Amino acid sequence: MAPLLFLLITTLATYTVGHFSTAAARHDFSTWPVAIRFGLAVMFIVTGVSHFVGMREALIDMVPPWLPGAPILVTMTGVLELLGAIGLLLKQTRPWAAGGLGLMLIVMFPANVHLALTGENLPWDDQLLPRTAMQLIFFGAVLTVLVPEIQSRRKLHRLAEVERQRQR
Repeated sequence: MAPLLFLLITTLATYTVGHFSTAAARHDFSTWPVAIRFGLAVMFIVTGVSHFVGMREALIDMVPPWLPGAPILVTMTGVLELLGAIGLLLKQTRPWAAGGLGLMLIVMFPANVHLALTGENLPWDDQLLPRTAMQLIFFGAVLTVLVPEIQSRRKLHRLAEVERQRQR
């Protein structure tokens, strides 16, 4: 539940600041894709750090037993989450980071299912339906960032192509 709260609170704060600050508005903070991008960055920083401190053992226990090297997998996913969070904030890497984080959410979903099906005395938000709903929200947020980035890059490529043809 904490990752969802970080996503929601940061997104709403960014969006609100974008509406009340002209400097923030100039950087499009008042648009949902930008606000969600910042929310995702904060969420993935928090979850990435948790792969190393605080929840490391619980995350290792979440890894399905049929996957080898649970500690290494937790370390790798933590590093990827941190790199993805930073990548979301950089224009050049934004679409790659969003795409990679979306793919990672899909690949890591079996660990969530494994926990929900095998864990004992789980809080309500670790049970299968709430965890699945949260994963869908996270994936939707990633798509909200990724789709406009792809559209923007396609538009720039089309404009560049039109300009090249005009110069001939």
